[in-house]
Amino acid sequence: MPDILYFAWLRDRLGRERETLTLPSDVTHVRDLVRLLHDRGGEYGEIFSRPELVRVAVNQSFATLGDRVRPDDEIAFFPPVTGG
Repeated sequence: MPDILYFAWLRDRLGRERETLTLPSDVTHVRDLVRLLHDRGGEYGEIFSRPELVRVAVNQSFATLGDRVRPDDEIAFFPPVTGG
């Protein structure tokens, strides 16, 4: 089961910093996971309705919606990072 991490305002809005999910067999890519989370509705629905506002890392490497996810992955969602 993948470990899902939430950072910054995502953590604050969801009221949790992590969760473990059992992925259905049709969730094989980041885009599928985003859809699954969005379909939960509520805060999840609002956050994941605009995936351009959320960045993702799989196993501590930046990822895209087309990247694969596997049952033993660590998947982190966080806002875009800016420097300065």
